[in-house]
Amino acid sequence: MSSEQQQPTGEPVYEDRVHRSSMGVVTGVLLLALTAWLCGDAVVRGAGSTPWIALAVALIVVPLIVAFTVRPAVFANADRMRVRNPFRIIELPWAAVDALRSSYSVEVLSGGAKYQVWAVPVSLRERKKANRQQVRVRRGGLMGRGIAEPEAAAAARPSEPQRAAADQIVDELRDLAERGAARPGAQGAARVRWSYEVIAPAVAGVVLLAVLVATG
Repeated sequence: MSSEQQQPTGEPVYEDRVHRSSMGVVTGVLLLALTAWLCGDAVVRGAGSTPWIALAVALIVVPLIVAFTVRPAVFANADRMRVRNPFRIIELPWAAVDALRSSYSVEVLSGGAKYQVWAVPVSLRERKKANRQQVRVRRGGLMGRGIAEPEAAAAARPSEPQRAAADQIVDELRDLAERGAARPGAQGAARVRWSYEVIAPAVAGVVLLAVLVATG
């Protein structure tokens, strides 16, 4: 549940809603553990330049793993959404959001630009399953084929159509955009910032590895 604060105007402000891929986070943690084990073993047991090469590889790999698995997230509140992608952060006041769409990936359109939302992966399999469930709901289950549906099956059947997780998140963000676009705090243009805290270590690792290979 979001905690509530108070603006100077008296209007309540809620903490950001955060969306990220739980599977991506789990995958990232496992890959980081594997990298730590392999590189750590090379540093401890390696001879010659091997420990330095292992450190250079870790310096390259660790930021990239974090960037593509743990880092991606979407933060949304009443005024704006902030998209944290692997190498960029895009801040979008709701007035600057032209459209949100979910096809093969989740995308935000703003001022002629298109931004992909890495934190919300689209599962076509899950979407097809949800679409089939929606068809069954519209047809009333087995009643659509003229067969009486048992009471237990009718009770178990959800009254509301199922939606894929990515589509549910997009619907929520669209609702926030529609309700917040006219707010004074939701005005302005999109702002994009490169994530040098991810890029710089990886570049340093590449340079270090190139030096070690060239002098090895």
